[in-house]
Amino acid sequence: QVQLVESGGGLVQPGGSLRLSCVTSGNSFSAYTMGWYRQAPGKQRDLVAAITNGGITNYADFVKGRFTISRDNAKNTVYLQMNSLKPEDTAVYYCKASVFAWAAWGQGTQVTVSS
Repeated sequence: QVQLVESGGGLVQPGGSLRLSCVTSGNSFSAYTMGWYRQAPGKQRDLVAAITNGGITNYADFVKGRFTISRDNAKNTVYLQMNSLKPEDTAVYYCKASVFAWAAWGQGTQVTVSS
């Protein structure tokens, strides 16, 4: 069973930065499309950014120019660099691995942007 473990969340002031990491178990990481999603209280879970196994990236409009997704296949890890954070970025951030009809999720990491 593939496991995904997120880390790097925390409390940051508006305008600050955080880098989230998601380590994936197993030997098939390089084949996965990896995505970061977020869910604020009372709201649906939304795609933040994704990166394909070929390195093609996709971003939600609300993070374009501020967040960067990247992956290190040698470390089975996907990253989300978050800059110029805003209070509305406050949410639980989840990592997702997918290939064809299969997907797996991490447990999430809390990001709170507040002064």
